[in-house]
Amino acid sequence: MTFAAVLAIVAFLAGAINAVAGFGIGSILTPLFALGIGVRLGVAAASIPHFAGNVVRFWTLRQQVDRGVLKTFGLMSAAGALFGALLHAVAATPTLKLVLAIVLIVTGALGAAGWTDRLRVGQRGASLAGAASGFLGGLVGYQGGLRAAAMLALDVRKEVFVATAVAIAIVVDGARLPVYAFSSGGGLMRIWALLVVAVVSVSAGTLLGRRLLGRLPESLFRRTVGAFIMALGVAMLVAR
Repeated sequence: MTFAAVLAIVAFLAGAINAVAGFGIGSILTPLFALGIGVRLGVAAASIPHFAGNVVRFWTLRQQVDRGVLKTFGLMSAAGALFGALLHAVAATPTLKLVLAIVLIVTGALGAAGWTDRLRVGQRGASLAGAASGFLGGLVGYQGGLRAAAMLALDVRKEVFVATAVAIAIVVDGARLPVYAFSSGGGLMRIWALLVVAVVSVSAGTLLGRRLLGRLPESLFRRTVGAFIMALGVAMLVAR
């Protein structure tokens, strides 16, 4: 099976997961792209379908966004993302690969064990975690799992939680995409066909995801996603 075919399947699943959980596109596509085309370009490449899928999801949820959380938590995340993206542009590739692999393994293991469901960081800690999630999003493309865990402290309804998480993801992309365009624009143009495949597949998965995955028990769903993310992290760590 070609990389484009694998990308299409995984991107569809990532969009479907995002439709249910409010995260998953970057967490899954970033390591896949990194394994296929290299970690530096892979982080930048994954941000494009990540943005597209979240825009599609946001359109269906726009009335349920908590604007107060978006202004506070979202701005902290955007500031972290800008700093992370600037660091991404100058960091050594082996360092980026190692950081991404460790983050995926740790957060994936926490999700697989069910510990993220019980994690509470408090209101003040949530803002700091928002900045940290944005920073990791800018640096290595992973943000959703940490952001979701931090937002649990904000005590909002599930629908509002997902809608606001998606809106914050778009804000983070708005902060980091211009930096990626400047630092990796030439490389992104060379893989335009892969990006089209990823954007179309993620968008389709986002539109159909709730119908396909919405009936799964939430605890099983989150643990399965966590295990998959951890496996991608291990693959990143052992790949040459």
